[in-house]
Amino acid sequence: MTAAADLIITNAEVHTLTDSDTVHEAVAVRDGEIVRLGDADELAFLEGVETDVLDCEGRVVLPGFIDAHTHMEQLGQHLVHADLSSADSAESCVDLLSQQAEADPDREHVLGFGYDESSWDGSRTQPLTREELDRVSEERPVVALRVDLHTVSLNTAALEAFADDLPDDDLRYADGEPTGVAVEDAAEAVRSQLTAGREEMREVLAAAMARAVELGVTGVHDKVRGSRAPQIYRELAADDDLPIRVRIDYWSDHLESLVDVGLATNAGGDRVRTGAIKSFSDGSFGSRTARLREPYADAETDGNGDDARGQWVVDPDELASVTDRASNEGFQICVHAIGDEAIEETLSLLEETPNAATARHRIEHAELVTDDHLERIAEAGIVASMQPNFHRWADEGGLYDQRLGRERRNRTNRLRRVLEADVPLAFGSDCMPLDPLLGVQYAVNAGTEAQRLSVTEALRAYTRGAAYAGFDEDRLGTLEVGKRADLVVLEASPWDRSERIDEIDVAKTVVDGETVFDGGE
Repeated sequence: MTAAADLIITNAEVHTLTDSDTVHEAVAVRDGEIVRLGDADELAFLEGVETDVLDCEGRVVLPGFIDAHTHMEQLGQHLVHADLSSADSAESCVDLLSQQAEADPDREHVLGFGYDESSWDGSRTQPLTREELDRVSEERPVVALRVDLHTVSLNTAALEAFADDLPDDDLRYADGEPTGVAVEDAAEAVRSQLTAGREEMREVLAAAMARAVELGVTGVHDKVRGSRAPQIYRELAADDDLPIRVRIDYWSDHLESLVDVGLATNAGGDRVRTGAIKSFSDGSFGSRTARLREPYADAETDGNGDDARGQWVVDPDELASVTDRASNEGFQICVHAIGDEAIEETLSLLEETPNAATARHRIEHAELVTDDHLERIAEAGIVASMQPNFHRWADEGGLYDQRLGRERRNRTNRLRRVLEADVPLAFGSDCMPLDPLLGVQYAVNAGTEAQRLSVTEALRAYTRGAAYAGFDEDRLGTLEVGKRADLVVLEASPWDRSERIDEIDVAKTVVDGETVFDGGE
């Protein structure tokens, strides 16, 4: 006699997102695993007295979204501290930070996250300055982190507080005085000093994961450096209190410790696993630190003395040492590379690693990838881990137009060209913002044909593509018998609302057959 299901989801439009994207009416789950898909009548025999039955009333059901590039600590800090992502001016940022300072007077630092001067009203192209943040407080250190995390802005008190940790080469000056703008290594030094302690880390991760499941995210590949996040994730998993699956991609400065304790790629349990070794080559377009073959279109207006083609965040020789060591230990490697010169250097290193054929090394972002790069990436079996939400900056007259000019702007994030080259494509958000349906919206409605995907292709990149990037395609990423019951129920069909996918609400998020978010509550 067939055992009853624990959960039956019925009266639904269940998209498996397999190669044929077979659509079913119902799915049955037992012990967190999908045991049957089919018509509602066909699955009725699996209903027992203790079976939970979820009538979706015709709603769309998809595999749970897997975000292949997150910074969950920073996302949580957005939610706990001042969220500057909606600010439309420097004045608005100052107001939000002042409100935060007043609301939390006992905290040592006043922190704000996610500002983006390229989206502000007017023609401003420069980050927040020391003088502006001094209006928030002249006594307490005030720190505002730009959306890309490659630039932070500091008031005078913060410059003084962090002075011993800030490399002068990555501080910006005007007329011999610091502007309060710090990039790359200096920005990272500030972020490391602001890493949450144990109790605050639990608070910010809990806030981040609650936000993730609200958006249908059932798994993340979290980029972690110098924090307590891995420990907190494992403690929560041991207590059966971790609502999502977490793959931890460790910064390269953790490599020796990982080797010492035997935490290899894919080591771990059902909810928490060790992922890749993470490193950088360059920075970002917004901070003019992504490394380009040709100068930035607006380099002459930068005024800070930088190399007009961007900079190396990790010198190529140092990056070669990291990739050699990590690959010799059998690790998957993921490297942040945005500009075309950075992608060339990164690809050349990853191609030569001894475990390249099986490691599924990843290039994170790969924004200005060339056709030649794509052919080589496909041949080497490297994964393109890309962020479709970055198309937010690719409008005519937008940030990418300003930094790169029209021709190069149209060559950024060519998602269709990636698929045409048979490169494995995984989508993530970089938490800018974390929102898979927003990312799908940008991918489906991108500006050029080479950048644009179909709805099905975009959804697959956020499910099966991300699962493949994390060696999880046998248990996650599609809805099939034998796979884990990680799924999301949407209030409307993205195929029917392809121009407004970002407005679709999540009705329920399910992990291992258990509801972790219910939009009806």
